[in-house]
Amino acid sequence: MKRLITVIVWFIKDRFNLSHEQDDNLATIASIEKGVEFKGINVWTLIFAIFIASIGLNVNSTAVIIGAMLISPLMGPIMGLGLSVGIYDFGLLKKSIKNLSIAVVISVFTSATYFFISPLDEAQSELLARTSPTIYDVLIAFFGGLSGIVAGASKEKGNVIPGVAIATALMPPLCTAGFGIATGNIYYFLGAFYLFFINAVMISFSTFMIVRFLKFPLKQIIDKTQSDNVRKYIYIIVIITVLPSIYFAYKIIAETVFNSNANKFINKEIVFDKTQLINKTLKFSQSDSSEIILWLIGETIDNRTVEKLMNKLPDYSLHKTKLTIKQGIEYPGTVDINQIKSGILEEIYHKNELALAEKDEKIKLLEKELMALKSLQFPIKEISEEINAINPKIQSFSVNQIIYYNTKNSKMDTTLTVNLKTTSKLNTSEYKIVQNWLYKRLKNDSLKIILE
Repeated sequence: MKRLITVIVWFIKDRFNLSHEQDDNLATIASIEKGVEFKGINVWTLIFAIFIASIGLNVNSTAVIIGAMLISPLMGPIMGLGLSVGIYDFGLLKKSIKNLSIAVVISVFTSATYFFISPLDEAQSELLARTSPTIYDVLIAFFGGLSGIVAGASKEKGNVIPGVAIATALMPPLCTAGFGIATGNIYYFLGAFYLFFINAVMISFSTFMIVRFLKFPLKQIIDKTQSDNVRKYIYIIVIITVLPSIYFAYKIIAETVFNSNANKFINKEIVFDKTQLINKTLKFSQSDSSEIILWLIGETIDNRTVEKLMNKLPDYSLHKTKLTIKQGIEYPGTVDINQIKSGILEEIYHKNELALAEKDEKIKLLEKELMALKSLQFPIKEISEEINAINPKIQSFSVNQIIYYNTKNSKMDTTLTVNLKTTSKLNTSEYKIVQNWLYKRLKNDSLKIILE
């Protein structure tokens, strides 16, 4: 047993050991330091990437945004921050802060300039997605930063760094911040800039952790008190960064749960024979009571029914929710006519779709019956004589339009059916001749023949 545990421990250590592919620490430091510098080619690359990302956000194109993030050089100074703190290189720290600040100013100014002159000023979904960061954005940035520094410390860097830039979405928040400035929307600016701050802090923090874990050589030796202070400041910054995102995530989750429960309540309880729901509004509130507003037309539901509905709200975890029901034209000024039209059309579509399908089936059936009746206008006596001449065994002939009902799929169909009464059984060859003649004579290749 002891040997087995030793083998398992050795196997795990070997699997997760970073030293096998780890590059020389000094080479890794030099590589990150080189990416910190922000001038010349890096500046122009950033400007062009910002323009591309801004256009992508403006036209709501995810592919364009991803392409811009692939060529963005923003990861360099951010990883430089984490590295400088991890090895106590305060000169590199100042350099990283300076270059990151320059990059941020250039990015926001460039995107604001673009959005200021762009004729498209509507906030698309890709823009709005960068205005409400949550704890999930923190986790993405943290694990993305871990991936980036681990790959950066390996001999074969691969394509992890561009992937981290895409996953953590460093550029779009800065572009959205520029959009906020260009449109005068402070909410967009603060939300987007906070998302970028989250990404920068968490990538730097994860870089710091891996640098210390891999025991990179320190630039200078500091005493324990200074070391503890550095760590304390780092943890304070991380906590301050994370706390608001937890609140935003909680708010989004709470609102999502409320909307889901409210829709379940509406779908199951607001069902009346002579009363129609034409519109609904869900108002979520954390501090105050949330509210469900329903507009109904048709037969007015009484106060007792409304009270019963209110008493059922807790069954759907809607404990602090107010139910407001507006009926008829009691509140004409508060109702959006377009919403009412939309609601009515939606209800008609969903509730009458099956009925319309059944009507179509009946129409098709009636059309078939009409065609069949027309086709039955044959001289039956002449046909009987003709078929008897073809085969004397046929004693009598009759033709009818018969309705067949399929019990499996609940569908009806009408089929032209011919009844033949014979003096003796027809063989295969005789039956084939009679069948082909009937197909041509009655002009119907799908008729059914019944032999008696």
